[in-house]
Amino acid sequence: MTEQSVTRVPISEVPDWRYLLREVYELYRFTSSGGSKPIRAHQRAVREAINRALRAQPDVVFPVPRRLPVVAHLPRALSEGVQGATAPAVRALELVAGHLDWEYGYEKLPRGLARAYGYAEIAGPRGPVITSELIVGVVLFAPGCIYPAHSHAGITESYVCLSGAVSQNNQGVYAPGSMIFNPAGAKHRITVSDSEPALLAYAWTGPREALEANEMVLSRK
Repeated sequence: MTEQSVTRVPISEVPDWRYLLREVYELYRFTSSGGSKPIRAHQRAVREAINRALRAQPDVVFPVPRRLPVVAHLPRALSEGVQGATAPAVRALELVAGHLDWEYGYEKLPRGLARAYGYAEIAGPRGPVITSELIVGVVLFAPGCIYPAHSHAGITESYVCLSGAVSQNNQGVYAPGSMIFNPAGAKHRITVSDSEPALLAYAWTGPREALEANEMVLSRK
């Protein structure tokens, strides 16, 4: 979130954001870990961090929201998402969609990615829901997007697919309701179906200094 005019209000005055975080909590409660102990531990860490954040009664900040070209695919992604297993979270996201501030996260983007990718944070050190406990957000990919290999120093990351379908590192296909898990520093590359956009929720956990730095690094060839 860059320096710009913002409105700041207690979360008690904008309950849609509380409801959305509760739906993210439910995603991390009911999405299968596939029997993986590291994934199960990460899911528990996300839930506990959300609980701590909500108990703190945080403020919500509303900058003037930025749109990126990929947001043209958001209505389709939402309409597909409300028909699947993650419908409660998608409906909660719909209620705040007009306030989402879309970003790239990189100073330089590969050719074509600027029209095919963007993310919006829901909670974290920069908001909109202010917390130092974790970062939660959504990422949107246009059909056929190739998101190059990248990593997050010191941050454990997961995605929950809300609509569409993606593959990571060409190892399996993730449909709505499935989770992708990336240990801290792990490089990962995402490809998207040619026929539909993909909408994913994500959560980052890690040391507070790593979350505050919020560094995203594209790997060089």
